[in-house]
Amino acid sequence: QLQLVASGGGLVQPGGSLRLSCAASGFTLRDYVIGWFRQAPGKEREGVSCFSSSDGGTIYADSVKGRFTISRDNAKNSWYLQMNSLKPEDTAIYYCAASPIPILSLWKGSYEYWGQGTQVTVSS
Repeated sequence: QLQLVASGGGLVQPGGSLRLSCAASGFTLRDYVIGWFRQAPGKEREGVSCFSSSDGGTIYADSVKGRFTISRDNAKNSWYLQMNSLKPEDTAIYYCAASPIPILSLWKGSYEYWGQGTQVTVSS
C-alpha cells in the first residue's frame, strides 16, 4: 500500500529554519515526481517545490526561491524540504506529494498521492 508520512513541522521564529521530511512506502521514489505543497488558513493549497527523478530538474514557487531547497534520498525512499529565512507568511500546513506523471509541475491536480500534512508556524 502506497503511503507518505510527513514530519518535521513546528514553531519557529522569523528568520529561523526547519527541515521537513517525507517518508514513502509502497512505491519506488525514483519513478515519481515528488513535491511539497502548503495550505494556509482560508487559502488554496499551493505548490512550493517539486523534483523530477528522471532528469533532476526542480521548480520552486517564486515566494520561496532562494530560501527553500528540495532534496531526495533514494536509499531511504524519502525527500526533504529545507526551509531557511522563514517568514510569518510561510505559516501553513505543509504536504508532501508524489505524481506518476513524469512532468515537473506545481499544479496540485497532477499529484495522486499525498501525505497527511505537518504544521509549520512562523511567529515571534
